[in-house]
Amino acid sequence: MSTPWRATVLGSQVAELLRRPGRFTATGLSLLIAAFVVFGTVMAQQIITATVVERFRGTPEAVSLVVTPGDGEDIDEDRLSEILKTPGVTEAVGRLDGGSPLDGSAVERYLALSADPGTGALAEVRLLDGTYPSGPGRLAVDTRAAREYGLAPGSSLTLLRPEPDGEGTRRVTVEVSGIVRGTATDDAEPTGYAPGPQLGELLGVPGYSRIDVRTGTASSASGSVDPAERIRRAVPGARVRSGDEVREEEAREAVAEAKDTLELVTVFLAVAVGAAVLVATSTFRIVFARRVRQLALLRAIGATPRRLAAALVAEGAVVGLLAGATGVLSAWGCGRLVPPVAGRFGHDLSAPSHLPPAEAVLTVLGTGLLAVLAVLAPSLSASRVSPLQALRSAASGEGAASGTGRTLLGLLCAAGAALLARRQYGGLPQPGDTEFDRFAALTVVVLSGGLAFLALIALGPRLVRPVLSAVAVPLRRTGAAGRLAVAGVGGAPGRAASVSVVVALGACLVGSTLTCLASLNAYERYRQAVEAPADFHLYPRDGETLDRSLAADLASHPELADVTAFRTAEVVEGARGATVSDLDLGTVRSGVGLTARTGSLDHLGPAHVVVDADHAHRLGVRAGDRVTLEFEGRPVHLTVAATLPGAGPYGGNFFVPAADLTRMGADAAPTTVTADASRDGAQGRIRAQRAITDTLTGPERGDGRVIAEDPAAQAGESDDLRTMATTVIMVLGLTVLVAVVGVATTASLTVVERGREFGLLRALGLSGAAVHRMVTVECALYGVLGGVLGLALGMPYSWLVVRVAETSAPFSVPAGELAAVFAALVLVTAAAGTVPALRASRTSPTVAVAQDE
Repeated sequence: MSTPWRATVLGSQVAELLRRPGRFTATGLSLLIAAFVVFGTVMAQQIITATVVERFRGTPEAVSLVVTPGDGEDIDEDRLSEILKTPGVTEAVGRLDGGSPLDGSAVERYLALSADPGTGALAEVRLLDGTYPSGPGRLAVDTRAAREYGLAPGSSLTLLRPEPDGEGTRRVTVEVSGIVRGTATDDAEPTGYAPGPQLGELLGVPGYSRIDVRTGTASSASGSVDPAERIRRAVPGARVRSGDEVREEEAREAVAEAKDTLELVTVFLAVAVGAAVLVATSTFRIVFARRVRQLALLRAIGATPRRLAAALVAEGAVVGLLAGATGVLSAWGCGRLVPPVAGRFGHDLSAPSHLPPAEAVLTVLGTGLLAVLAVLAPSLSASRVSPLQALRSAASGEGAASGTGRTLLGLLCAAGAALLARRQYGGLPQPGDTEFDRFAALTVVVLSGGLAFLALIALGPRLVRPVLSAVAVPLRRTGAAGRLAVAGVGGAPGRAASVSVVVALGACLVGSTLTCLASLNAYERYRQAVEAPADFHLYPRDGETLDRSLAADLASHPELADVTAFRTAEVVEGARGATVSDLDLGTVRSGVGLTARTGSLDHLGPAHVVVDADHAHRLGVRAGDRVTLEFEGRPVHLTVAATLPGAGPYGGNFFVPAADLTRMGADAAPTTVTADASRDGAQGRIRAQRAITDTLTGPERGDGRVIAEDPAAQAGESDDLRTMATTVIMVLGLTVLVAVVGVATTASLTVVERGREFGLLRALGLSGAAVHRMVTVECALYGVLGGVLGLALGMPYSWLVVRVAETSAPFSVPAGELAAVFAALVLVTAAAGTVPALRASRTSPTVAVAQDE
């Protein structure tokens, strides 16, 4: 008997799917999107890996073997000759790396140096202009060195090399013979190239750190011993690896950074998948509620709750597998289209070579498993339907708003989240705390946030009506459509909570990410103002001072801008040494500026001081408190005008007005002069460097030592932060997409379910346009509820994350961006209800007297 009954129940579910494919679309769409984004990430990794590997030029393809010393000593010319004499070896070149400061400018510059043959199958560089060096005293430089140092074929460079005895340096002048394109990345140092023997002589290095070997194609068949073994015998202790092994290792390192980013994205994809499960669970619950009479009839003819639940779970698994397969194929198709489309916009991407079968199968099976998890609770509830329900009309599917057990579970989760958050709040790091375990602290914050979200899921039905009553006051004054929309959402709090919680998840994560990004950007601007306040820093050499008129002379050059001179002096604070400076903090990095944690930098006046975060924390002072410093044995009493959120510029700890530093007895000569290039770009910096070099003419001007900051590197760090944040926000946008699908699905099923209600409203005189507005406003309310709940949940955790990630970072709330996110959520959820609203507006008044849908 069991088999026929099982067949009957399963057959009934299959027939239902075939008869109403729209319900399959409703239940499977969120799962399809989850499968699409998961496998889309796999495809993105395939594309990035293929692109990086194809563009990467490390060890040349012609290299058959790579020989490195195994005992820590370089391989000298005699061993290289032995390798060249080894049977089967066609070519061998030695490689070594080094570098040297450059002379001839007051600005400290550095040139990395690398050995390369320049021509032939084993060359890593390609000549672009001039000739490759073939004798002593000549170098080829890469395009970055040519651009930043203003070099061309025929130019000369003076390298500063240490003397053989280690005492002092000697100047070695070399000629730039050509410009090459090297293997260095954009953020690598400017590099010069020459053949191994010439570069070894220039650097004073007796051997090579690596030998690249090319063997003949038939070498392995010409004897019983292969070339690798012969090389090991010729160079005892050397490590010999195949070129393929080395290239594979280099390729893995080349794509490691991209893979790290993708792994971070994968963490956030889990959030989108979780949102899809929530939406699918809600959808299955609504669909099963619509089929209550069919399920009751199956119960009436003998189907047991267990078999009915099993049949519903099987139905969900089929939906999940079909949705997973469709999502995988869609992602694969899009992945194949991305490279040619990107090529039309000037981006050269490589297409993945094949469909990764293991990842595809795992994605499909995983989607099926997600469907089973999503359908499990609704199927158990639906299987317990009473056979008497067969005699009643279809239920709405909205039972009690929340049971006692669910409420208790929500309260327990909320209590756990609060306890973890309070514990972390009490253990926040203080300025200067270098032993704080940020990873463990962030883990606690994430656990607390997870419990808080579970509490939101459990308590959602009880929160809907209070929040709705607060935010829907204006809607009740807009007419019948607005009042009916509020009543429709409030009349089904469980359903509203199911959809709004997913919207809240997206709002919480996106809002928190934007807030953390704004706070970290504010700190990054502060850090740049501290660590790189100007393009050039001029310091006196040891035992010297800078000329008092140096700043004025530098300011007279049109190539320079924002020239600033200031003094520093050593003081004693308590029993510790510290640095006091008269740097005008208002002149630091125009357009970025410094901020104050307490007080205001504008309050710095006579007998006042600005204190960095570390000393302010150690002294326990805030703006308005008093501090005592000791200068040359004399106490100096000052009032704190402001405290900084982090370190002070140029290592300063205390900042006072120039007149106060003079009264303390400091020398009037400046100890530091800063300047910016008046024009952006490499050429502007080169002209600025030349102006500084022309001004620093020797000891009579202080023989200044200049440090040139690289604004591109500083901007690169900010760009990396913005790029990663943008990537995270885009991935989190998938959560919002899933939420929108959930709103559209819920609205579509609701329209079918409430057909008689809409028909009655039409019969009572409500126009089709008013019904359309009502359904659209209901969907918009899902966005309003989700936005309010999500942002309310996200802001406290954003504050905790910022404090844990960087103690000195100010907490900045991007009100404009958060308002835009909230408005976008309302608009997209309203747009999700457009099609269901159109269908509802077309409901005929005669539906009100119909017996069924």
